[in-house]
Amino acid sequence: MHTILVKNALIVNENEVFKGSVIISGEIIADIVRDNQNLNESDFSEVIDAEGKWLIPGVIDDQVHFRQPGMMHKGDIFSESKAAVAGGITSYMEMPNTVPQTTTQELLEQKFEIAERDSWANFSFYLGATNDNLSEILKTDPKKVCGVKVFMGSSTGNMLVDDARTLEGIFKESPVLVATHCEEESIIRANLSKYTALLGNDIPTKYHPLIRSIEACYASSSKAVEMATRFNTRLHILHLSTAKETQLFSANTPLAEKRITAEVCVHHLWFTDHDYERLGNFIKWNPAIKFEEDREGLWTALLDGRIDVIATDHAPHTLAEKNNHYLQSPSGGPLVQHALPAMLEFVKNGKLTLEQLVHKMCHAPAEIFRIHRRGYIRKGYYADLVIVDPNRPWTVNRNNIFYKCGWSPFENQTFSSSITHTFVNGRLVYHNGTFNENIRGMQLKFDR
Repeated sequence: MHTILVKNALIVNENEVFKGSVIISGEIIADIVRDNQNLNESDFSEVIDAEGKWLIPGVIDDQVHFRQPGMMHKGDIFSESKAAVAGGITSYMEMPNTVPQTTTQELLEQKFEIAERDSWANFSFYLGATNDNLSEILKTDPKKVCGVKVFMGSSTGNMLVDDARTLEGIFKESPVLVATHCEEESIIRANLSKYTALLGNDIPTKYHPLIRSIEACYASSSKAVEMATRFNTRLHILHLSTAKETQLFSANTPLAEKRITAEVCVHHLWFTDHDYERLGNFIKWNPAIKFEEDREGLWTALLDGRIDVIATDHAPHTLAEKNNHYLQSPSGGPLVQHALPAMLEFVKNGKLTLEQLVHKMCHAPAEIFRIHRRGYIRKGYYADLVIVDPNRPWTVNRNNIFYKCGWSPFENQTFSSSITHTFVNGRLVYHNGTFNENIRGMQLKFDR
């Protein structure tokens, strides 16, 4: 069996940083050795010297939109998972608002088949909820499927779940985790009517956080928390964007005991409304990037434990689509290649520790979704690993972007740290800008 020794690394795992080596045997972490004790390099098929570098578990991204099927001009499972492994993301969970929408077990299975063939990283897919597919939700296999996605705010097609009886049925009966997009549609529509009356159809993008407002987010998130509390639902609220919403979550409950958890995305931690003038629609997301006080409130909640996970909400669109006027420009942007380097900037600047980053991007997603043998550097776990060089700066430009859409909101940003190696199931899939074309990820399994 092929064996790999990664030696001399600063290993970051389970709230500890120590120098040591990791031994990979096939797909699995065979051992973790502190200070390289009693190692004979001739015993291994391959030796990688990680002196001066960090070794972390592969990042688990619990929210991506890879656009396949139906919107493959924007991205697809092959292209976007390739960008993900270049960014140190070794597992992802992909959303159902494709064409057709993933709202039946049959369509869900078709996505798994595509990923088995095309995905560079490990994968799972959400089943999408509608006002009339509760019977399909009840068929979901908890050991195979990451969760059910409920749009409690705007979505494409018929995926806005706004029927009260249906929502209660999902929250009461779902056999898997319920993940929600929370924005109150009636408030958004009223705000849009207000600003259209004031400004006409050529609304500047800076009004986006006023249209998709703090009040719209809080009204929907508080409704989700109330229902989850009433029905004891395993609820995970995606992409919080306001300081006010963070009041809904507990800082004192251990993660393993939480029934209600929360996520924040990289763009809500990095940008504020001041960036709309410079970047316009290229940072137009739903929920909207909001204000400085919201960003700081999100950071406070992330660090005190009210927010559990950092994710991307990777959602590529073409340059032509993004260059439309505000009302015609779709929301979302690409992030999987640049999320970990961006968060490592906050480590460099002292905003959070390396151990905290690894907890929020690797350990916590594994715990929240109960992913089988991933998210940690542990003996017997799958060898999903990332080597980071903290002293190798690089600048994002069109020539080093791997997204099919070809752009990034981080263009011209210089990051201090580089991902040099990404292992997926013990195999080196990415190394300093080159890829092993023969490697594919595995379907995630869940201990439920």
